[in-house]
Amino acid sequence: MKFGVFYEHQIPRPWHKHSEYEHFQNALTQVEIADRCGYDFAWQVEHHFLEEYSHGSSPTAFLAAASQRTKNIRLGHGVFQLTTNHPIRIAEQVANLDLLSGGRVELGTGEGAGPTELHPFGARVREKRDIYEEGFRAMLPCFTSSDYGFEGKYWQWPRRNVLPKPLQTPHPPLWVACSNLNTIEYAAMRGIGALGFQFASPEGATAWVNKYYNIISSNRVQKLCEYEMNPNIAIVSGFMCAATDEEARA
Repeated sequence: MKFGVFYEHQIPRPWHKHSEYEHFQNALTQVEIADRCGYDFAWQVEHHFLEEYSHGSSPTAFLAAASQRTKNIRLGHGVFQLTTNHPIRIAEQVANLDLLSGGRVELGTGEGAGPTELHPFGARVREKRDIYEEGFRAMLPCFTSSDYGFEGKYWQWPRRNVLPKPLQTPHPPLWVACSNLNTIEYAAMRGIGALGFQFASPEGATAWVNKYYNIISSNRVQKLCEYEMNPNIAIVSGFMCAATDEEARA
């Protein structure tokens, strides 16, 4: 079992002039401490316009800063939105971060939360799965091909060599955001690591994990395109630090 820290960058009101500055500086200090303590992963989500819930609109910038203050901890996009970012730009930024970090990137992708996030970027909720899957197929060859173009419904570009290339070959480990059993099953069917939240009881979460590994270890996997499978599941769980167990429970 491996352990990590996960950042939504929640900043509740009331805000003051330096609320966001102080929050991000504290978060970077936490990642440094996590690295020294032997934690395996530091993840940051990408969200937009979700006041108080998440001010983490630029995970690559945060993770790049963290890469220069850490040595061993894996740096994860948890997740990069494939509905609101051009696939080329994702590939470029991920490869840059992989080079800056010495090959420590984990690439999680997702669809975005809903109209609040998607509509300003011209994406629609009813199409987000289609946009996601096309963006995924479009992005992956950017990591390996030196002469690659794409022609799809949502994304098109002429043949180019997308630079730089990541240090990890053929690409960083792939993950997808999961919020329920259906998306856990989807990740397994696609041969992608599942990034989930503990919205279930411990018994329910155990069932999710078993379902995931039963599928991904079978012959039912149908990959979206050619990529290295990542047969792993991660669960984000909240916890409270206090001087005693009784105080934490309270």
